[in-house]
Amino acid sequence: MKKHNFSAGPCILPEEVLQKASEAIINFNNDNLSLIEISHRSQPFVDVIENARSLVLELLGLQNKGYHALFLQGGASTQFLMTAYNLLNKKAAYLNTGTWSTKAIKEAKLFGELIEVASSKDKNFNYIPKNYEIPSDADYFHCTSNNTIYGTQMMEFPETEVPLVCDMSSDIFSRQLDFSKFDLIYAGAQKNMGPAGTTLVVVKEDILGKVERQIPSMLNYQVFIDKDSMFNTPPVFAVYTSMLTLEWLKDLGGIEFIEKVNNQKAALLYDEIDRNPLFKGVAAKEDRSKMNATFTLINPELQTQFDTMWKEANINGLSGHRSVGGYRASMYNALTLYSVQALVDVMKELERKA
Repeated sequence: MKKHNFSAGPCILPEEVLQKASEAIINFNNDNLSLIEISHRSQPFVDVIENARSLVLELLGLQNKGYHALFLQGGASTQFLMTAYNLLNKKAAYLNTGTWSTKAIKEAKLFGELIEVASSKDKNFNYIPKNYEIPSDADYFHCTSNNTIYGTQMMEFPETEVPLVCDMSSDIFSRQLDFSKFDLIYAGAQKNMGPAGTTLVVVKEDILGKVERQIPSMLNYQVFIDKDSMFNTPPVFAVYTSMLTLEWLKDLGGIEFIEKVNNQKAALLYDEIDRNPLFKGVAAKEDRSKMNATFTLINPELQTQFDTMWKEANINGLSGHRSVGGYRASMYNALTLYSVQALVDVMKELERKA
């Protein structure tokens, strides 16, 4: 029996996606060749990456609006650098809501002046700052939509004339937004879309070509746009599995459908955290992430008992990030309501035994 997988990343994937991906490793398209041994320039794989890029724009509602979907390498961590390389001419504005935005700020400082418009560091990043001002002369504004470590999520995004850049690594495709508000979105696939190894970038082409510096080819968005994400050998397995996941999501009913499911899962778990006297949520209630619920035991002496119980219940990946401890239940798109109920049942059982 497969475990209830609450791992923060690499993430849980749909069973049918895993099945199709495993079959393709042995025999792709019934050609008696493995997906990972065919030429990335062959038509079968060109069809895969074109379909994946098209599905991204379709699901986000960005078709025919001047956007390009790119599958790159280097993780979201490379995008901390790449966004600044391509967009930062003089100064940029950043919202600091956790570890990943802190790292993004560090990289961007290499290219120009950084304005940190607000930070939640004062309370260990357990909330999302509000009512900040974005300088009108900034080259762009950067934010992180969901913070996997601290369990917070931006519920609203600022109205600004400045180009809007967002790291959506851990909540991409999980909820409906007006994605046309964003000029550049990036997301590591391994949080909610596919396996580790590829990074999705959705960029509006008209924001490019405005910096004065020379950009190395491997870090230049325009190069990858011109080459249809095929400037160099792409991570074929990661792209293919991401394509399968996007097809799965579309067949379910797209983002509109999955958002309803994600809301149900989050409500089920947070209701138990708030009801159960043994547990306490970490993030501010108004900013709680629907992807990553962070919580602690009020009595640390119950940790050994609780850890034993959830592991015996076939649950995986519940421990909090090493930098903060506690517990973290990551409820990405492919996690079922049944799995969340299994965790809630363990929490209730602990209460009965305590």
